[in-house]
Amino acid sequence: MTNLSPELDDLRSSVRKFLDTRVPETVVRDLMATTKATDADIWSQMATQLGLQGLSIPERFGGDGYGFVELSVVLEEMGRALLPSPFFATVVLGAQALLASGDEEACHDYLPAIANGTLCTSLAVAEQSGAWDAALVRTRATGDGHGNWVLNGTKAWVPNAESAALLLVIGRTTAGPTLFAVESDALGVEIEPMDVLDGSRPLAKLTLAGTPARLIGREGAAGRVIARVLDLACVALAAEQVGASQRCLELSVDYAKQRFQFGRPIGSFQAVKHMCAEMFVQVELARASAAEAARVAEHNSTESSIAAAAAHITCSAASMFVAKETIQVHGGVGFTWEHPAHLYFRRAKASQMLFGGPALSHERFLERLGI
Repeated sequence: MTNLSPELDDLRSSVRKFLDTRVPETVVRDLMATTKATDADIWSQMATQLGLQGLSIPERFGGDGYGFVELSVVLEEMGRALLPSPFFATVVLGAQALLASGDEEACHDYLPAIANGTLCTSLAVAEQSGAWDAALVRTRATGDGHGNWVLNGTKAWVPNAESAALLLVIGRTTAGPTLFAVESDALGVEIEPMDVLDGSRPLAKLTLAGTPARLIGREGAAGRVIARVLDLACVALAAEQVGASQRCLELSVDYAKQRFQFGRPIGSFQAVKHMCAEMFVQVELARASAAEAARVAEHNSTESSIAAAAAHITCSAASMFVAKETIQVHGGVGFTWEHPAHLYFRRAKASQMLFGGPALSHERFLERLGI
């Protein structure tokens, strides 16, 4: 984010200090080696000490009532630190799906627990194609006419599913795609970790076999919900990507100043200067795009949808470019397991593919432009 107010600067400083202290690179690597890739104590402290989980949840549901500008500052810092946690899955995907559903009762039931850090959630939309498109959902939802529902089907690429006590699932009824809530320990739920490039954001396959579910919002209304959540998720992901790209730039510039060849810093060579300069341009381009998307995110309009799609495309491309160039600037050491460059490259590629990849992202952008 650019031109931050003193309050946002203070928020950034507080989050960075917490992450630098509690989640250094050694902790990131340790958490990535676990199945859930999260630490319960760190998660709890994020809520009790900083109030991060409730930052963007409305006050009437137990949160602080801030918007995506404030949330994006937090997500930038999390991206910078490569924080492994269910924050994105819970606060962005889960909480925003509940809010977008318009189901006041469900929001009162679940959002206060999300805000105080006692409930983790995730959103299961994609199936084997990987597309976040409600129209492609094949998971079946069957009702008995008395308000009781069961789900049958398989979801894939569900972020942080193994950390979630509550899963929000898109199922298809006779009325169309519909949002449901499923408890992770309910009958017929099976969660299987998937092989992933980025261990800091685990993904899972979710199988539902006669699983009892709660209807959230109106039957057949999930298409609108997913469209809104996808816009907000793209804004959030863009902020993460800016933070990660900024850190890659810092690592590269520092190394170019410190690494000597032929009696001089490698940063004095024109080729390396050009690499760092282009990285800077890409970071600033991504930062501007992400900031604009965050600024208009609350409007829920054609403008905000276009800005979100543009930010996702711009920041995904920038983060991939900067992560690759970071490896090149560092030379041989950049290819080693011990150096963090590959961690940022993994996050960049995984984030670029999270909602179906660049081709689908460009299709969504063109659709929002009416082309």
